[in-house]
Amino acid sequence: MREKETGENTPSAESGTTGAGFGTARGADPGGAPGADPVDELLAARLAELRGEHGWSLDELARRSGVSRSTLSRAERGGISPTASMLGRLCAVYGRTMSQLLSEVETEPARLVRAADQTVWKDTASGFVRRSVSPPQAGLRAEVVEGTLRPGADVSYERPPVPGMEQHIWVLEGSVEFTAGREPHTLDAGDCLRVRLWGPTRFRCPGPDPVRYAVVVVRP
Repeated sequence: MREKETGENTPSAESGTTGAGFGTARGADPGGAPGADPVDELLAARLAELRGEHGWSLDELARRSGVSRSTLSRAERGGISPTASMLGRLCAVYGRTMSQLLSEVETEPARLVRAADQTVWKDTASGFVRRSVSPPQAGLRAEVVEGTLRPGADVSYERPPVPGMEQHIWVLEGSVEFTAGREPHTLDAGDCLRVRLWGPTRFRCPGPDPVRYAVVVVRP
């Protein structure tokens, strides 16, 4: 994905139950407005394909994910840009990491990924920017993601997409408060935390400056 002006795991303000909305309206016609991000359009089509592959109705997916039926429908038609919160929930349901999902709407990743070619995805609603430094590829279990949070940004995930998934969180600039389950950690520049994910996680930038960090994700 190229840079996307919309609002990874679930922003706290949106961690509600079924019926809550998880998308940023594009102000576009559901059929796709001129100037819409082409990756968003491909993502919308892939989300619809995934639901079809599982044989689920919108109501069934809403029950499993906690995202409202109307929001799911608009996301699959390209009427909204899904937030990191929504993608986090859907990835958990479909058993994919977010990088895997995003890679499915792009071409086969090259062995050498130039900086200019790395996918950048923005969730302006939560203040999160995600760069896929080393995207997932068949035969490889690890991927590398760079995250940036603006001061005060708070992003949380209700569950990992793959239980037991390993993460190495290395802070490059600034500070981040990371919580796994009920165990909080404050990480400063240069610090690295190694964890296996089984439950909810949360990233928060206490400020006063943005935080930039790398996450090495290793699937079990």
